[in-house]
Amino acid sequence: MKKIGLFGGTFDPIHNGHIHIARAFADELGLDMVVFLPAGDPYHKETTQTAAEHRLAMTELAAQADSRFAVSDCDIVREGATYTFDTVQIFRQQFPSAQLWWLLGSDSLLQLHTWKKWQTLVRQIHIAVAAREGDNLARAPRELHGWLGDALQNGSLHLLQTPMYNISSTEIRRRLGNHESTAGLIGPQVEAYITKHGLYRR
Repeated sequence: MKKIGLFGGTFDPIHNGHIHIARAFADELGLDMVVFLPAGDPYHKETTQTAAEHRLAMTELAAQADSRFAVSDCDIVREGATYTFDTVQIFRQQFPSAQLWWLLGSDSLLQLHTWKKWQTLVRQIHIAVAAREGDNLARAPRELHGWLGDALQNGSLHLLQTPMYNISSTEIRRRLGNHESTAGLIGPQVEAYITKHGLYRR
């Protein structure tokens, strides 16, 4: 059975922490493919987020780091709000016999009960959680308790053993805006793209 991981995010910009955790996601779960899903432009438009075309291009450059990595624009080309539930239906149609995994940060996991059709979603996809230092599942809201216990027991929820790098896109944007070094934080091809297109300049 093919095992496919889905990794959504704004990727503004994609950085070495994203690549590190995507590799851990693939390694620990034996995934055949990890698909990066850059988010579309927010439909309400009140944002300073970098245009989707640039974030998609940077993600495609960064994904060259590993032959298991792929990139999809499915969350970019859809009109209006994009929900994880709808994205999963698209991949379920494309890969009907595959085992699908969704990668979440532990902060997002604690909000899972607020997602569209979350109880149906967790029956359709396995979930892998990348934990930030100090995060604790004991803080999960009451609504998630029953599902968490069952999912950990039946293997449909996996807590990645590899910790996340302490890198944030916010910090990278700040450094780029101040002409500070981002050495070791973003890949050279992504850095070259940012320079060429004059992104994140104040």
